[in-house]
Amino acid sequence: MIAFLRGRVLRRTDEMLVVECGGVGYEVHLPGFLRDLLRGDPGRLGDAAELHVSYHVSANQPRPLLVGFLREVEQEFFERFITVDGLGPTKAMKAIVHPVEQIADAIERKDVAFLRRLPGIGGRTAEKIVASLHGKMGKYALLRSEPPAASQPAAEDFRAEVIEVLTGQLGHRAAEARRMVEEALRRNPGIASTEDLFQEVYRAERGAPA
Repeated sequence: MIAFLRGRVLRRTDEMLVVECGGVGYEVHLPGFLRDLLRGDPGRLGDAAELHVSYHVSANQPRPLLVGFLREVEQEFFERFITVDGLGPTKAMKAIVHPVEQIADAIERKDVAFLRRLPGIGGRTAEKIVASLHGKMGKYALLRSEPPAASQPAAEDFRAEVIEVLTGQLGHRAAEARRMVEEALRRNPGIASTEDLFQEVYRAERGAPA
């Protein structure tokens, strides 16, 4: 079983890295939130990578699936997340388009509406997630996203990233997405990352009156 890889990045695509360790190239797939983070900071891994890996083999999968994370605690969250009935590694990897602390927080608040907007997660699966994991996610809900090693993207860059996800993945109309983002930035002009902007947008959506 592979739990950690340290080596040279041979190739990068939107969805995975090929990491050379001991003369062997390993294909490591990345969850959505990490792909977005690395796109915003392409130098974060550079020529070398250190990845905590969730390793999966099944009869339905012709070759092993390796899912990579920058932090061990994110890997640990993923391992718990896939214990939900019907939520396998591939489906879970595609669903995690937000930092794990946001998803964990939604589970602890029983926010089925938030969970069902995750890619591939319908209402029934969202309810299963809450039923299975509520009360077990406090550790992860208290996490904070690590700041990028390089300089933060400009405000316009992460504003555009958040709007793209709100419209393309979460189903909001463009005008509504822009309004949500602009209001979040007015409330908190000190926002300096995509993750912080997402948190501010959904904090208001959960708590503000319609």
